[in-house]
Amino acid sequence: MALQFCDRKVCPSVCQKCILWEPNEVQRLIFSYLEKKKGKPFGLAVDVGCSTGVSTLALAAHFQNVVGIDINEAQIHKAKSACFLPNVSYRVALAEKMPFEDGSVDLITASVAAHWFNIEDFLQEADRVLKTNGCVALYCLHPRFDLHYKDCSQSITDVFMEALDILISEQGSDKIQQFQYEYKDIFDAVHYADKTRVTNIASECSMSVAALMRFLESLFMFQSLFVDEPEYAKEFLQKLQQRLLKIMGVCSSDTELEVCNNYFCVLACKSV
Repeated sequence: MALQFCDRKVCPSVCQKCILWEPNEVQRLIFSYLEKKKGKPFGLAVDVGCSTGVSTLALAAHFQNVVGIDINEAQIHKAKSACFLPNVSYRVALAEKMPFEDGSVDLITASVAAHWFNIEDFLQEADRVLKTNGCVALYCLHPRFDLHYKDCSQSITDVFMEALDILISEQGSDKIQQFQYEYKDIFDAVHYADKTRVTNIASECSMSVAALMRFLESLFMFQSLFVDEPEYAKEFLQKLQQRLLKIMGVCSSDTELEVCNNYFCVLACKSV
């Protein structure tokens, strides 16, 4: 089941459909921090664990060049085919072994991904490739969503959370606990003196049921399930969508609902 972000082969700018679930609040926090610590111009940003490229595209308007990297070759292929921007590219690479020169990167981001890294090795590699005053931003969503649609908000929230809990439990490990604890252990592992952890970053957006399914499809937990059991994974999404539509009393997956959740973010600067 291919993940499609936009109907255009070439986007002259990043369209809202492409980055619908990239939280503006988190992006503003990251760019404010980077500008304060390093200042413009922003040359190169690297999005680690980029999956299908949603978080990578959100950086495009702010940097001369953006590179998304992921260990999953199939995800990189999807990212390349989804939406083209001239200053965005993708590579298959490890978070712990990035294909960049020493001191060449302004910003390293990881969206809903850092808990899967070997964090000590990743932080050492980040220190190698970052410029002086370059920054790291590791952010993730809290594993709790609230969905709102007319008078069935609680019911659709319960159904969606049940599905998310299944994915977490089936792919469960100590890595999952990192985002349940809001990256406290990752924050403690960062050796830079200049660092901060921001929690309870509220985010709200309107999203179609189909887009919500694409969001779930983009998560690492689902991608791991898809690799192991592709037919079950596709059926899992289809049944979840059908259940939501039935509760909402609608037929079209283009029906929009409100999605509310919280993000948290670890920010750090490689100072002199």
